[in-house]
Amino acid sequence: MDVRILKYFLAVAQEQNITRAAETLHTSQSNLSRQLAALEADLGKPLVIRGSRQITLTVEGIFLRKRAQEITDLVDRTTADLTHFDEAISGDVYLAAAETPAMRLLADVMLAVQATHPQIIFHVFSGSTIEVTEKLDTGLVDFGILVEPVALQKYDHLRLPVNDTWGLLMRRDSPLAKLATITPADIRDQPILGSRQMLDGNVLSGWLGSDPHELNVIATFNLINTPAMMIERGMGYAFTFSNLINTTGNPNLCFRPLSPKLETGLHLLWKKYQVLTPANKLFLAALRKRMQF
Repeated sequence: MDVRILKYFLAVAQEQNITRAAETLHTSQSNLSRQLAALEADLGKPLVIRGSRQITLTVEGIFLRKRAQEITDLVDRTTADLTHFDEAISGDVYLAAAETPAMRLLADVMLAVQATHPQIIFHVFSGSTIEVTEKLDTGLVDFGILVEPVALQKYDHLRLPVNDTWGLLMRRDSPLAKLATITPADIRDQPILGSRQMLDGNVLSGWLGSDPHELNVIATFNLINTPAMMIERGMGYAFTFSNLINTTGNPNLCFRPLSPKLETGLHLLWKKYQVLTPANKLFLAALRKRMQF
């Protein structure tokens, strides 16, 4: 598939109209229509449903839109990285991270890098472990920050000098808020908002002594900030890390650590045999230096 044609398709998907997409691309409507029809013929699948006023994507079109965006982003990144190789150190560093207070450490490193190399720009994507791994494996990001346990065989990595402490986020007036710590027995029948990391991984299974899916899970999420607002409205409890949600001074929310105490380590990962850009190397060097203190 031609990257230029994929960009044509993405413009049509974005505008949902051939005329507006053609204007955005600075091409004619007839040329854009021909290119779109040729792409459908090449793939042997209908990608759009052509209405009188609006174009909508088929199931195949929705799938291609995601992949086409990934492909064009990767091509653009590669072109930019090659351009910066022969210049003074500048460029872009792409990171994907599971939600963790350890991002404060990474932010300190980014500040140190930009203090001496202000032309380096950091792009940070927050997501679940699955989403971070997918972006790392497809080359859409340079580095991933993941919570243990992590399958390290296909990555180079640094173990970060911090641990995340698990606990339960809740309303201050909830029954469990009266407790200093939370045991597995305390939450057996309580309404739980569960993250994909908690439900699909085995981080909490040892502490619980059972499969997390056996909990009374009433909702799922991938990032904690929105569920925190749901908890404020009284929906239930959520497992998360200490200091990820600032409960100090919050009249509605509080955090209680687990008992026995549960901590997990964190790793910065990048693909083995990956050719690192000068900006990537500078970031890694700054992180290693920061970890020596």
